[in-house]
Amino acid sequence: MASVAWEALDGTGPGLGPELAEVLAGGAAERVVTRALRARPALDAQGRAAVAEAIFGVGLWRRRLRAQLGDPLAPPALLLAALLRDLGRREAGVAEALAGVPAGALPPPRPPPAARADRFSLPGWLDAELEAAAGPEADALAAALCLPGPVALRANRLRIEPAALAARLGAEGVRTRPGALARACLVVEGPRPNVYGLRAWQEGLLEVQDEGSQVLGDAVGARAGEAVLDACAGAGGKTLLLAAAVGPAGRVHAVDPDAERLVRLRTRAIAAGAARIVAVHGAAAPAELRVDRALVDAPCSELGALRRGPDLRWRLDPAAFERLPALQARILERAAARVRPGGRLVYATCTFRRAEDEDVAEAFEAAHPEFARVAPDAPASTLTKDGFLRTWPHRDGTDAFFAAAWVRRG
Repeated sequence: MASVAWEALDGTGPGLGPELAEVLAGGAAERVVTRALRARPALDAQGRAAVAEAIFGVGLWRRRLRAQLGDPLAPPALLLAALLRDLGRREAGVAEALAGVPAGALPPPRPPPAARADRFSLPGWLDAELEAAAGPEADALAAALCLPGPVALRANRLRIEPAALAARLGAEGVRTRPGALARACLVVEGPRPNVYGLRAWQEGLLEVQDEGSQVLGDAVGARAGEAVLDACAGAGGKTLLLAAAVGPAGRVHAVDPDAERLVRLRTRAIAAGAARIVAVHGAAAPAELRVDRALVDAPCSELGALRRGPDLRWRLDPAAFERLPALQARILERAAARVRPGGRLVYATCTFRRAEDEDVAEAFEAAHPEFARVAPDAPASTLTKDGFLRTWPHRDGTDAFFAAAWVRRG
């Protein structure tokens, strides 16, 4: 955070109290930032960036800031001053002036907290989840979840190959490198671009998609001409990846209970040149449908994507996670019934909770001996000793994903 032009808060920082208080009370930081910037149309680019970083920063780092202040009830403006001093590396007097607190309001600085939950600003329940999931790597995972993820793009291989897309993007001033794990991935290097202003995006040549999400789509192993079920299609990121894999001779059947997301999927499919490949069915697939492959990217706690929302960790209710395994199992059962003999079934989540990952997968295969576990079609570095797929922010630079794959016997 030291690289942020915090001095651009001069004259603006003291007025951020209501926005900071809203985030600390549970408001979504992204929406608060949007409103804050709309209310300050005269800000230049540095001022807008500083306001956004101030709101996101206090939202994310609240626990660490309170620990370093030694005050669990510190007001929002004092938290901002502590953010600017302790993480933004500004002198105390400068931090106080930019935040609009009296000179001398900040207590003497303290060293970074020793406890992981304080140091990385984690709710207690999340600290326990990291320990359970990553063990000795929990600190590294916590640190990675506090950093923004890279901008990863997927070349729409219905229209262009990754190397050609990289050249097109380079001509538009966007430098990229090939992803390390996913076949069609390009990772942006340098400043974060306005992707939606690029001609390449407007022409349907690319999608913004985390590389770990792309790895999950690749793990289905879809081939040209096949029929594939995307049982939790959402707005269609993986659906369109699968459409590019099966090509014009194949078919991807998209199912999701959220009708609004399926409307967006139809629009995206048209833009990607996949409208004739993607069949949108609504909340359920036709009873007679049988497919070569099925993907269940199940609803989950989404802990693997926490770096995408700096304040999300403080808005989640872990009690809501308890209902997820039963829901995931039901969706997996329905999708399994659509898979032909010899076909492949893939179960995936964007979380690292064993209760939603290995436990669901192992319970399914114990109840279904007609499905044999196989290794997902993925790089060896992402496969566990038990034949599951896992990606990690601290190891792979991706969001944290899990996948299990089976082939239907016979």
